[in-house]
Amino acid sequence: MSLIACTIRLGLISALALAATPAWSQPENLPAPVEALVDQGLTVHERFEAPDGLTGYAASAQGQPVAIYVTESGQHAIVGNLVDAEGNNLSSEPLEEFVKGPQNAAVWQRLEDSHWILDGSSDAPRTVYVFTDPNCPYCKSFWDAARPWVEAGDVQLHHIMVGVLKSDSPAKAATLLGADDPVAAFTAHNRGDEVAPSAQPADIEQQVQDNNTLMRELNLRGTPAIVYHQDGKLEVAQGMPDEEKMRAVMGSPRP
Repeated sequence: MSLIACTIRLGLISALALAATPAWSQPENLPAPVEALVDQGLTVHERFEAPDGLTGYAASAQGQPVAIYVTESGQHAIVGNLVDAEGNNLSSEPLEEFVKGPQNAAVWQRLEDSHWILDGSSDAPRTVYVFTDPNCPYCKSFWDAARPWVEAGDVQLHHIMVGVLKSDSPAKAATLLGADDPVAAFTAHNRGDEVAPSAQPADIEQQVQDNNTLMRELNLRGTPAIVYHQDGKLEVAQGMPDEEKMRAVMGSPRP
């Protein structure tokens, strides 16, 4: 599967949660081996039950989920996934519940709190966030490709306006965000109207800078950078999706 992107430096994000890790309340009375791992930089999120006298701990290292299993004596710890006789990974569920789930929720909240322009109906059941640069031709291609889902009322796109590609990108992004009718201005831009950069209030210019910072903190390096839910998990597509990826992003076949 190929992805075409307008990039500063192309690369998929490695861990969304690094930039939006919630404040954790670490379990009390951790066994000595777990405390030693905490001293080495691990964050312990929750304790959970495990088979054969083991006690499990859902943890993370630099945002990446890690399972820890402590022996019944409390004197030794095993770091890694626990597998049963059928090869089932018994660590996946607790790591999803106690680490990945809260991390993804925190990232989604940051996206929701960013500065974006609505594309589609606010009543559409599916929401997709798109980091969009006014100078990015692939952002326009994505806008065009998304019309069937948007116009059918199936998906609402939230375009987080960034200025990263050219020297006038921040000014153009601010002009769209600061327009009297940002939705109409953004739609006209995608239909071919050039954005004429104009001076904007400081708070509008700061919104673009805040969006740029969020994009950088999420380790996104190309536009469009698309964040969406699939099977209850947070996923990212960077660049112009192909048809298969487009269906995944939009959550359904083309209407």
